Amino acid sequence: MATIAKVSTGWRARWRAPDGASRSKTFARRADAERHLTGVEHSKLMGSYTDPSAGRVSFRSYAESWRLVQPHRASTAISVEQDLRLHVYPTIGARAIAGIRTTEVQALVTALAGHLASSTVARVHGRVTSVFRAAVRDRVVAMTPCVDIRLPRAAWGTPVEEVLTTEQVLLLAEAVPPRYRALVLTGAGTGLRPGELFGLTADHLNFLRRTIRVDQQLVRSRGNGVGLGPLKTPSSYRTVPIPETVGEALAAHLATWPASGDGLVFTNEAGRPVQQHPFAVVWRRSGALAGLPSWA
Repeated sequence: MATIAKVSTGWRARWRAPDGASRSKTFARRADAERHLTGVEHSKLMGSYTDPSAGRVSFRSYAESWRLVQPHRASTAISVEQDLRLHVYPTIGARAIAGIRTTEVQALVTALAGHLASSTVARVHGRVTSVFRAAVRDRVVAMTPCVDIRLPRAAWGTPVEEVLTTEQVLLLAEAVPPRYRALVLTGAGTGLRPGELFGLTADHLNFLRRTIRVDQQLVRSRGNGVGLGPLKTPSSYRTVPIPETVGEALAAHLATWPASGDGLVFTNEAGRPVQQHPFAVVWRRSGALAGLPSWA
């Protein structure tokens, strides 16, 4: 039962939270204490009660507990952890989660837009939004501050809107180290994504029918290195045709560099799986040698 008592510092309102725990708050005037208790009882009846003490936990503490129980794929879990740690925690990580306002979220987004691509800013904002949605469901905060946040617009002429010409692809294929020539041609000729290319195994190549079965990709997992994993969506599973020039390049590649012990078609100089970030160095260096535009 809610009560109000006179104390040396004013009027103390005391009530019980839905979980039975006792809570209290002191007010200068009795009328304010009564008004507060009326609001508490109403929120309990409506099922919208939030525990004031729960909202004092830091954003980082709550976000970490949320992150660790999400059914994310290994690669997504790594991305979420990195986005929060690198881009969010330095700004609002230490703040009490219930005290974060919409203007602070907007300021975070605006600051990130100054040095990150618009797509990255949108992804990071999505992480923050997901954390606050969970906090609302858990009754940690009454409402999310991620409302009416203005995200940066994608700039015109971004790499998404540009593609290499056939001549540029051939120049790049000649510029990369020889063991990566077929990788470049296969990617350009089939449209496979980087993870799908790096996870391509010999048993998924059908030279007779000139097709590639795409149902796996190379994925990273913290502490476990890399390995083959499922594709992201059901629509990603497909069979794609192999153009004649790509088929010839793959056959020549496998004759020189046979598939690895686990069947991978493409491997690095050490015979290990090709990973996207180390390969990006090779791509940039080779792109410069081939005279490719800066967005490539």
